[in-house]
Amino acid sequence: MNKPLEHRHAAHCETGVMSAMLRYHGLEVSEPMAFGLASGLTYAYIPMVKINGMPLIAYRTPPRMIIRALSRRIGGLKMTFQKFRKPAQGEAALDRLLDDGRIVGLQTSVFFLPYFPEDMRFHFNAHNLLVYGREGEAFQVSDPVFSHLVTVDRQSLTKARFAKGALAPKGLLYYPAEVPAEIDFKTVLPKAIRFTAKINGKRSPVPIAGSKGIQRVAGNIRKLVDAETRYAHLYLGHIVRMQEEIGTGGGGFRFMYAAFLQEAAELLASDQLAEAADEMSSIGDEWRLFALMCARKSKARYDDTFDSIADQLDKIALREGALFARLSALESK
Repeated sequence: MNKPLEHRHAAHCETGVMSAMLRYHGLEVSEPMAFGLASGLTYAYIPMVKINGMPLIAYRTPPRMIIRALSRRIGGLKMTFQKFRKPAQGEAALDRLLDDGRIVGLQTSVFFLPYFPEDMRFHFNAHNLLVYGREGEAFQVSDPVFSHLVTVDRQSLTKARFAKGALAPKGLLYYPAEVPAEIDFKTVLPKAIRFTAKINGKRSPVPIAGSKGIQRVAGNIRKLVDAETRYAHLYLGHIVRMQEEIGTGGGGFRFMYAAFLQEAAELLASDQLAEAADEMSSIGDEWRLFALMCARKSKARYDDTFDSIADQLDKIALREGALFARLSALESK
């Protein structure tokens, strides 16, 4: 390793890894900035994909999309991606890169990482981490969801890299082959913000994404009044889990994007973006209230009704739609 790696605890693995990797190579990019530049914020209601029998609801772009989007959006950043048919090939490639002094991003399965507490291990194959060194058969790891550096043995790391199932990593590793000296924020920030606004606003081309997707889920919640009680409570509980327990959650991603907008406002000296940051943070609060209302109703507590919960979600859709409509008109400096 050529220089020390600065480890920072992050809210989300993919944005945390990319922020650390870019900082290591001389680009001061915070986790919110990595998230915002990659247009990671979204909302998608995908009934065709089931999670424990319930429709998938996503609050960010799919796994790997942030890494690939950053490599496209930051001019001069060239990322190298490698997958492997056989574990031995993946092990040898990682060893060579570490011996050359590189830090390397890996896609892994949480289930096989021994430094995770047992009650936190589950079969999720899109967890990202950084390997920054090796001492014998022990790999030195910067996992952004932990507050401290960790180590992992070769056997466990290989199992995590070549786990089977949905989103199987297939030994994926990645690292920057070329890194620019600086980022042209005046050009790239407006582009990234307008793109995020397009995929999330009222004019989103996908009827299950953005504010349209939010309104569709609100409509589904209203229909729960006629559903069997157990199913209705399971549906609301599923919404809460998808929003607040999977990844960074709906409100959490909104707060992260608000932090990005605040950084962008300072870099571009934009009062419009500063106001947008405040609005997005307030919308994050509304998401948290929505989750609380769902949780209370699923446990038959308080006086929340399906209509009042749906009203809260429709309110969020309107506020997000209006905010993204304003941001879609953001001009480049």
